[in-house]
Amino acid sequence: MQSFSARLLERKWLFLVLVIILLLLPFFLSDFRTNLLGRYLAFAILVIGLDLLWGYTGVLSLGHGIFFGIGAYIMAMYLTMEGMTGAVPDFMVWNGLTELPWFWALFSNPVFAIVGAMFIPMFLAAILGFFTFRNRIKDVYFTILTQALVLVTVTLIISQQDVTGGTNGLTSFTTVFGFSLSSPATQQAIYYITVGCLVAVFILCSLLVNSRFGKALIAIRDGENRLRFSGYDTSMFKVLVFSISAGIAGLAGMLFVMQVGIISPSMIGIIPSIEMILWVAIGGRGTLIGPVLGAILTNSAKTFFSETYPDAWLYFLGTVFVIIVVFLPGGLMSLVEKWKGRGGRNESKSIKAKRSETNHSAVG
Repeated sequence: MQSFSARLLERKWLFLVLVIILLLLPFFLSDFRTNLLGRYLAFAILVIGLDLLWGYTGVLSLGHGIFFGIGAYIMAMYLTMEGMTGAVPDFMVWNGLTELPWFWALFSNPVFAIVGAMFIPMFLAAILGFFTFRNRIKDVYFTILTQALVLVTVTLIISQQDVTGGTNGLTSFTTVFGFSLSSPATQQAIYYITVGCLVAVFILCSLLVNSRFGKALIAIRDGENRLRFSGYDTSMFKVLVFSISAGIAGLAGMLFVMQVGIISPSMIGIIPSIEMILWVAIGGRGTLIGPVLGAILTNSAKTFFSETYPDAWLYFLGTVFVIIVVFLPGGLMSLVEKWKGRGGRNESKSIKAKRSETNHSAVG
């Protein structure tokens, strides 16, 4: 049996190969395909944090669309204000507003927007986690609670149309940090920034799961009561990892909105939140690299099937999901483990055969 650290090292090498491929792909893809891949990488960043929470800690959240949306909306506010010509955005004029709301004015500064997109989700997750985990709300009850919060958040955004854009969301961004968003050079720069953030988040989470903190998270997942009886405050561990995961989701939302050019309530609702969990499960929870592959491959398959079979792409995508769930319950990464296990067994048989031949020759 391989040790945990050995498996983690192999996954790091696999991730390194993936990063090299991602760095080279823009030279072979069109601007449109590069932009699509950049969106998928934003999702890949999000699911690393989600895997840290669910795969390693055993806490299933169906509400990460909230934190993803907060990061996206904050960056969208900055992008809207940077490109507007009047005192307020057009949709506010249509709703009778003549002055920017105070929280909009706060994010007119790009530094505040970037910091807020990550730390506000972390702060909200810390508050939610403190009151839920301290009261030992967990398992399916916590999952239902996070799903309900998504519904409440989406309803709130739609109802406050004068400051959020309602169901239409925020769109029509023209510049980012003074550069034209429609420029291929700008989009390519954002793509490489996204790749850099993906690498940074992966390294951070790898260090966490390979530390004593990570071992405590795995212990919570496998036997929380035993760890609590050993004197550990498991609720604070869960609050911290929930906050880290939310901050990563906020970062992903910020990067996503710069590439897709729009954010609306439909992108952060219940269905997108469930899809995020599917990406982790398809890739292989508790592996870090698996969810990254799951997010990229699933969204690539979604694009391919929808373009090739516009009338039946949902059936093809659903078939892929069913096949993976039935035949690969451990996700795509279980294929690697099976292949390695089969290779190890073949190697072991070869060694035994050689030893047997040696023994026979010695006896002869």
